[in-house]
Amino acid sequence: MKSRMRQAVNDVASYGTQYIRAQTDCTDPDLTGIKAALEVRDELKDNITIQVVAFPQNGMYAFEEQGKTGRDLIEESLKLGADCVGGIPHNEWSPEAGAKSIKEIVRLAIQYDKLIDVHCDETDDVQARFLEILNAEVMKQGYGNATTASHTCSFGSADDAYAFRMMGLFRQSGLNFVSCPTENLYLQGRQDSYPKRRGLTRVKEFVDNAINVAFGQDSIVDLWYPAGSGNLMNILDNGLHATQLMREEDFPRNFDLITYNGAKLMHLDEVYGLSEGKPANFIVLDAPNVFEAQRRRVDCLASIRNGEYLFRKEKPKYTTALDIDRQTKQYL
Repeated sequence: MKSRMRQAVNDVASYGTQYIRAQTDCTDPDLTGIKAALEVRDELKDNITIQVVAFPQNGMYAFEEQGKTGRDLIEESLKLGADCVGGIPHNEWSPEAGAKSIKEIVRLAIQYDKLIDVHCDETDDVQARFLEILNAEVMKQGYGNATTASHTCSFGSADDAYAFRMMGLFRQSGLNFVSCPTENLYLQGRQDSYPKRRGLTRVKEFVDNAINVAFGQDSIVDLWYPAGSGNLMNILDNGLHATQLMREEDFPRNFDLITYNGAKLMHLDEVYGLSEGKPANFIVLDAPNVFEAQRRRVDCLASIRNGEYLFRKEKPKYTTALDIDRQTKQYL
């Protein structure tokens, strides 16, 4: 398991990513995945920052094995050193159990001083309301800026009157969002004929309303999404098309969706960014500005960690017929 995790980290890091939030299934009485992820996190900490999420894939209350529920295994994972409390309320057996899981997620996070990252309403069901419950609970506890709602696919299908009422509440709570463009596009709308829903949450509206939202890659070669590579330039490209973020004012800030916005929800403020006194951690893209980087879907030429190269590549050179001077017949 550690070998596969390291391979995934290497894939992601080869595109320039240095910060990972790893949703790690804890619905296993032996917590094999959690233990492996914690070891990989600690072994690679000098080069890659990994936050391990105790994620109950099969439910906090829907899962029970060897006398342990998913809720019990989350708490065991936190005691072992997991960084975030995860959840999947729409996977519980009833709305009541889903709501109960959210309250317990928040309680455990506060008790153990952990961040929260919940797979929330990753469904096409327009009646799904676990996002509203999560937002209300963290707003009540003053814990919104430490909480992330991932996916929230059904919110993209919700009634506009409801959605825009919730926008005001999201701004009040400080709740963060993560959208996974490639996975959400691939997985959602399966029961739709036509028109077929995109499956993404309201990213454009979050941006326009100053609600923190980031793009992520949810899967690296797994049964939900077999084509994951960890290339966030590809994620950004898909996301901008699917959410229609190509207005003139969008291009200068679009990179925030795969950089600063994610750093904010991961609480990396003290170490992330280009300013005096912070670690020399940064990447170099093969473009003169952010617009050209997005238009040309450029490669990462170098990744620097604490002032040292994790990798660097030569800028590609091409020799084609278009490079020939018509007068001298020499290549330019």
